[in-house]
Amino acid sequence: MNPAEPNLVESLRAHRLLAIVRGKDPAAALNTVRTLAEEGIAAIEVSLTAADALTVIRRARAELGPDALLGAGTVRSAADAARAVDAGASYLVTPALVDGLEQYGVPVLMGALTPSEIEAALARGAAAIKLFPGSFGGPGYLKALRDPFPEVPFVPVGGVDARAARDYLDRGAIAVGVGSPLVGDAADGGDLDQLRLRAAGFRKVAAGETP
Repeated sequence: MNPAEPNLVESLRAHRLLAIVRGKDPAAALNTVRTLAEEGIAAIEVSLTAADALTVIRRARAELGPDALLGAGTVRSAADAARAVDAGASYLVTPALVDGLEQYGVPVLMGALTPSEIEAALARGAAAIKLFPGSFGGPGYLKALRDPFPEVPFVPVGGVDARAARDYLDRGAIAVGVGSPLVGDAADGGDLDQLRLRAAGFRKVAAGETP
């Protein structure tokens, strides 16, 4: 097991929140990453579908330092992974099953939905399962999966607002991945003060408090 792997999973268990940043404005996306980090969001993912995502990751890594949990999302191939790790990503997040990622020595949150896909992701060395799209089955589906997979760390992603986040966490998710309900339009140049308010609200939800 890669030394970074338990640190990622342990941090997700502790903070219970993964922020997903994607946007059309690289400067705004970098400001979003910076603001989320300032607001105490420990794990941040920059989607490779964002504009100039690799530059955003590279600059964010330089600012946040080597220990920040800064990852790359929407990794669909080993080539994507190579570029992301070279830019400074310390973990990878995929939307589906992807082969050949173990060679890069960083933990992977691998996308899966069905029991067979979950088994396949674990066989590929996934550190945790990105249950995607979470909106397909909702928190009740995660609860059903906990019986055959009691030890598997699940991170639901897709359609996770504050209410769904609480339900997923109550049903055994180690964390939730949140994109637009948290980031809003900040990565496109939107109001960072509003981003700070949303971040505070989601941190309260993750802590089991009323936002």
